[in-house]
Amino acid sequence: MNRNDLRRVDLNLLIVFETLMHERSVTRAAEKLFLGQPAISAALSRLRNLFDDPLFVRTGRSMEPSARAHEIFALLSPALDSISTAVSRAAEFDPATSNAVFRIGLSDDAEFALLPQLLKRIRAEAPGIVLVVRRVNYLLMPTLLASGEISVGVSYTSELPANAKRKVLRRSKPKLLRADSMPGSISLDDFCARPHALVSFAGDLSGFIDEALEEIGRKRHVVLAVPQFNGLGSLLAGTDIVATVPDYTADVLTAAGGLRAEDLPMEVRSFELHMAWRGAQDNDPAERWLRSRIQMFFGDPDSL
Repeated sequence: MNRNDLRRVDLNLLIVFETLMHERSVTRAAEKLFLGQPAISAALSRLRNLFDDPLFVRTGRSMEPSARAHEIFALLSPALDSISTAVSRAAEFDPATSNAVFRIGLSDDAEFALLPQLLKRIRAEAPGIVLVVRRVNYLLMPTLLASGEISVGVSYTSELPANAKRKVLRRSKPKLLRADSMPGSISLDDFCARPHALVSFAGDLSGFIDEALEEIGRKRHVVLAVPQFNGLGSLLAGTDIVATVPDYTADVLTAAGGLRAEDLPMEVRSFELHMAWRGAQDNDPAERWLRSRIQMFFGDPDSL
């Protein structure tokens, strides 16, 4: 196919194809693209004629891509990213007058401790924009970025989509939170003997603290696991329960009163908070503005 032949290709069809590859469902693709299911079905029929291939075969409730669909997707996805980048570079962005909608992913600790100050800055600079926040962690981030459901995310990350970019926002040390009035710092023996609370998105009862304790032949006893940091302070109040949280989260929780924070009675590794974003929007003026504000308010204060 030469460049002139491209005039008969509807770019919207390629967007539908990419969405179907991510969603594997006509219903979910329709919801994602804000179209009706008949429109998606009609687009799929045109795509099958265009590529002379079934593209998707229904297996139960899912639609599995054909071998040809996988080949097309491998070539098409980077091309659509390039088109998106070329168009976005031509666009202007004025925060003061923009009514853009930004969809970002935040881990619970980042949303609880760091989002409020970012929001104040955004409201001052860009009162017309809309911020949609999705909850992410290292497992959810790759899928949400790849599907375009978020354009940027802040969390610890491991694997990311091939076209995603990432940078370290800050390196943090965990802090011990306690609500009791006993003087002095907690010893390692006290730390292991105390009941512990754990913030866990998935409801786990162990984490990296338990791994660190295991290395020195010690254990702790977790008596409470909650899915978010909001409300943790009131749960610890009036009890002997302790909790280990990121230092920036400890700052917010102790500022409300009733809690104090201290270093852990053992050596623990620092952990990284990452910002990851879609490579297709790396040079988008609006996204660059948003990432600069995230860097400003989520990044390590010592780096500013």
